[in-house]
Amino acid sequence: MNFLEFAVWGAYLTCMGNYLGKAGMGAEIAWFYALQGIVSIFMPTIMGIIADKYVQPQRLLGFCHLLAGLGMVALFIVGISDEQPDKALFMSLYAFSVAFYMPTLALSNTTAFTILKKYGLDTVKDFPPIRVFGTIGFIVVMWFVNCAVISDEGFYFTFGENANKFQYTYMQFLVSGLLSFILFAYCFTLPHCELTKKPTRSLYETLGLDAFKLFKERRMALFFIFSMLLGMLLQITNGYATPFITSFKGVPEMADTFGANNATMLVSLSQVAEALGILLIPFFMKRYGIKYVMLIAMFAWVLRFFFFGVGSPSFPGVLLLVLSCLVYGVAFDFFNVSGGLYVDSECPSNVRASAQGLFMLMTNGLGATIGTLSAGAVINHYCYWENGFLLGDWQTCWFIFAGYALLIGIAFAIVFKPSPKAHEV
Repeated sequence: MNFLEFAVWGAYLTCMGNYLGKAGMGAEIAWFYALQGIVSIFMPTIMGIIADKYVQPQRLLGFCHLLAGLGMVALFIVGISDEQPDKALFMSLYAFSVAFYMPTLALSNTTAFTILKKYGLDTVKDFPPIRVFGTIGFIVVMWFVNCAVISDEGFYFTFGENANKFQYTYMQFLVSGLLSFILFAYCFTLPHCELTKKPTRSLYETLGLDAFKLFKERRMALFFIFSMLLGMLLQITNGYATPFITSFKGVPEMADTFGANNATMLVSLSQVAEALGILLIPFFMKRYGIKYVMLIAMFAWVLRFFFFGVGSPSFPGVLLLVLSCLVYGVAFDFFNVSGGLYVDSECPSNVRASAQGLFMLMTNGLGATIGTLSAGAVINHYCYWENGFLLGDWQTCWFIFAGYALLIGIAFAIVFKPSPKAHEV
């Protein structure tokens, strides 16, 4: 289940920008990624309420994937029928698809936790090895769309230059849609997750709005505000890393380099590092506490963008791109995973679940949406699409993002003071 859950996302998340540029929607890349944040503000809550009261979570997970898959297949049909699709139609279909996909990230966890508990297993011990298969699924499908080609010569794989690679075409959406259909069917083979009657709560509590009272406490208010500010960085490289690396194909002396022709595979190193980064968290949280772990994440983001700014697909510049992908594991995990652990340890038990929802709202909702749109404005100012490549002053863009992360890190170091028990996480 976890393998397929994240394989669906990996088919297009990091390479969609390449297709959008060729389809005349390069200026709207930021909006496509921002839509994920916008729907994350309300759709997971709505689906969570339905899963709690009306539909078993494993079934709702399947139905959501059915609808998300239909949206992806519709994007494929629109793409194959028109080289320059109608922007409004294409964006509407994409919004429909991600509106039903984003809630499945939480539903898949709910399903896994419920089944593990049903069979007497320890979620803390037994879930992480299962969740790793999600990252593996994401990576495998990234590699697939990076190398897969359908042309007059048939279906084959290549590492060389080829404009028909799935990472450049609407085929990536078909791959995602078909995987969603497979998971839809698979969900109905999973053990039943019985609905449980829970105490009646007010709509205010059901929507998790009671967690906002945490803002009354200065320390938690600062933590959530900085979470939003750092969350603004989350989707930038998902949206623009592959168009940036692919843009070197527009530079004659780098057009034939492995990196320029296999951007999706190169970026997949970020997901490999993410899987490994999770293993470092317990040690750093126990030894240094949340403040220093978050600072490590912030300065890792500085290095993530800085290495992109000075790197290139040719040797030795490609080593800097690899380093950028490797530090991503620390940048992402030390912020997202450690932040979730901190919220769990600091918040009262009666608002703990709502607080986690608030953390996701501030980071993947508000932060990612504002940050992606802002980054898109910066990149559209310094770069331009030409012959299917996003060319321009990329170095300035990456240095701006690195400078922003540096300022956030310095401000966080000065003003945030965690409680003494934060070391006990």
